[in-house]
Parts: sequence; C-alpha cells; structure tokens
Amino acid sequence: MANVIDDATIDYVGILAKLELSDEEKEQAKKDMASMLDYIDQLNELDTTGVEPMSHVFPIENVMREDVVTNGDESEKTLFNAPERKDKTFVVPKTVE
Repeated sequence: MANVIDDATIDYVGILAKLELSDEEKEQAKKDMASMLDYIDQLNELDTTGVEPMSHVFPIENVMREDVVTNGDESEKTLFNAPERKDKTFVVPKTVE
C-alpha cells in the first residue's frame, strides 16, 4: 500500500518541528515519510497473536540493595579541623540579619 504525503502535511510537520525546508528538502521529506508509513503498514501485517505487549526489548527490574551504613559516624573526623564547633556541627558566621 503506497502512502502518499501531500505538501500540506509536510508544511504542517515543518511548522511543528520548527523547520524551514527548501523545495528539494520537502520532496525528500515526502519520500522519507511515505517510506516510513509503508514500513509501518508492513509491520501491521505481522501476526502478533499471543505476543504480549511490551515497552522495552529487555525486561526491566529495579535493582535495590539493602540500605546498610558501612562507614559509621565520621562526625569527629569531619569536625577535627573545624575552627569552631558546637556539639556535632560547624559554627559559621551569621550571614542573614
């Protein structure tokens, strides 16, 4: 089944894609779009009975890991060289009045 793309369709797609096409580019785009639609028609002829719809070619799984603390409390090391500290925090000059 030959799909025929008219000039109005190409102009509309050009507007949507924000493209300015020359006359030669429009003709090539019409041929390309017709070719793509012919390929889609060819795919529609395939028997997909019993084929489960999918969104990806490969199965997708969330890879989760246990949320385990491995480095412990490093606050003393972090604050070791702090010029001023209070409890387990840095003390910094006030910047907002």
